[in-house]
Amino acid sequence: MSTLPTAQDFVASKPSTRGQLNGILFVALFAAAVTRLSAIPAIAGLGISPLIVGIVAGALYGNALRHGMPDSWAAGVNFSARKLLRIAVAFFGLRVSLQEIAQVGLAGVTASVLIVVSTLAIGTWVGMKLMKLDRDTALLTAAGSAICGAAAVLAFESTLQSKPHQSAMAVGSVVLFGTLSMFLYPIALHAGWLPLDTLGTGLFFGGTIHEVAQVVGAASNLSPEATHIATIVKMTRVMLLVPVLLGLGLWLNRSRAAQGAQGKQGGKLAVPWFALGFLALVIVNSLHILPEAATSTLNMLDTFALTMAMTALGMETRIAQIRQAGPRALATGAILYVWLIGGGLAITLGVERMFG
Repeated sequence: MSTLPTAQDFVASKPSTRGQLNGILFVALFAAAVTRLSAIPAIAGLGISPLIVGIVAGALYGNALRHGMPDSWAAGVNFSARKLLRIAVAFFGLRVSLQEIAQVGLAGVTASVLIVVSTLAIGTWVGMKLMKLDRDTALLTAAGSAICGAAAVLAFESTLQSKPHQSAMAVGSVVLFGTLSMFLYPIALHAGWLPLDTLGTGLFFGGTIHEVAQVVGAASNLSPEATHIATIVKMTRVMLLVPVLLGLGLWLNRSRAAQGAQGKQGGKLAVPWFALGFLALVIVNSLHILPEAATSTLNMLDTFALTMAMTALGMETRIAQIRQAGPRALATGAILYVWLIGGGLAITLGVERMFG
């Protein structure tokens, strides 16, 4: 018996490979259009990143026009939503440096850790116990609120291997409440409702607003020092993505091992290796190994790759699936938002007293 591929096998494989490449190219062109769309002043002024526009536009296409895309392209869409996603999350590490985190010292790190851990715990409990969401949707919603918005949802989605509509629901929560923060926080601060000095303002804005772009947008009316602190605290939360993902991977592996002991099929070791890549690139960025121009270019390409991943996830999302848990996922995000405001303010004031 010969194990060599036949000529027919070779010919049959070519359309599959060509279809995958066509699918990736289609997602890239779609993401390029999304990037141009997100640069429109009316959208950019709201602090809405290309990632958010990508998943919305992708979902609109996936539900209204998906029959116009050849079936063979689906493999390329899936590649963009899975493998490209892991690479892009790893390169997100070039946006963080250890020197920047050190500038805000123990106050910034302490506030970030307390807010991230508490929000993850509360979000998971509220989502699963109160709102009766499935585990993955609860974790994705909690991660988006706790760490770094859509980028955290993408990273968790890759580790959990969850379904596209679950990520879409979590991203929807990030969009709604993160955008609300951009308008609500500055109003509350200028009205005197937030008893915070410069350090406290930076800790609160950077520690509780969902997306990096939303933090920058909300802090744009603050003093340069407060804006700087807010941005660094936010990037400290991004840095916490690594230990959280590693902990999640170990927990998933233990859970799957327990299921295997009960006669169920076990899974592979759920260690997110792209998180280690993220950490390695944080170190590279901290050591200034790459020229500034190269880092800037890589960050721009990384944003585009993340936009491709979000667009592909949107294309794989079905509105009918979102309807099943949409209100409950949104309610979970709303409860977390109340916690981020009230609990985040309490943590900020406590940290200020501790290190002030």
